[in-house]
Amino acid sequence: MHDHAPSTDGIRGASNRRLLAVSLAITSVVMIVQVVGAAFSGSLALLADAAHMFTDAAALVIALIASTVAARPANDRRTFGYQRAEVFGALANGVILIVLSVWIGVEAVLRLLHPGEAEVAGGLMLIVAVVGLIANAVAMWLLSAAQRTSINVRGAYLEVLGDMIGSAAVIVAAIVIVFTGWAPADAIASLLIAGMIVPRAIGLLREVASVLSEGAPKGVQVQEIRDHILGTPGVVAVHDVHVWQLTRGAPVFTAHVVVEEAALADGRAAGILSELQGCLDSHFDVEHSTFQLEPAGHIEHDDAQHA
Repeated sequence: MHDHAPSTDGIRGASNRRLLAVSLAITSVVMIVQVVGAAFSGSLALLADAAHMFTDAAALVIALIASTVAARPANDRRTFGYQRAEVFGALANGVILIVLSVWIGVEAVLRLLHPGEAEVAGGLMLIVAVVGLIANAVAMWLLSAAQRTSINVRGAYLEVLGDMIGSAAVIVAAIVIVFTGWAPADAIASLLIAGMIVPRAIGLLREVASVLSEGAPKGVQVQEIRDHILGTPGVVAVHDVHVWQLTRGAPVFTAHVVVEEAALADGRAAGILSELQGCLDSHFDVEHSTFQLEPAGHIEHDDAQHA
């Protein structure tokens, strides 16, 4: 999928990168406000929502990196460029989120077991939570137009939408505390938000593990690619197939392709190579592919190291 040029009318017509940067600024400011509000109000739910905001900020940072890192040229030391920087950032974010979620969960259970030990200022908690909800609504409004044409922005949009649910949970807990004085509502909201963070953090770490272990990208069927290659006129066999990704959305493909000796003799090799690369680009969205063409008499035997 390719991005279309956004409209230049109004603030939402700004470039995707600028929209992501503005949304990141809003999210980061509100996250800090929530941390301060949690410190003064004693609300664990606000702190949990700040952690949830952190997931959004991390997602926006990753989206910004993804939109800018491709512009940095490769060099003799980093022949693939700097695209793995996004992966290491995601790894750090995932670990931090797991630690925060576990701490919030333990603290929430302790508060439920000893409800009288923690005092929560429901009024301040409510004000800060409403500010967070409004900020998320503004960020969603900014991203709403661009997310229809950009997968990158779409991911950030869904992250902000998820955080609105967390802010709503804090608001409900704050209202309960203000009108009933029932402090455990804060701990229950904290557990709910922590429960929302953990699956996202685990999913992020699983994706990082897949990239770093050079596994095939999610949704890529190697056998299907192999069948497409074998269907190319002049191709006899394919082996030593490798598919991995440098980072999210940057798959890499290499393979040894055995072609008819006649195709090499009459100069059709260049045409076959172009057709193979075009096939991977159009059918499987793999822009970076490398093929080694071999005559039929030089077929290598596959071993356990090759697909």
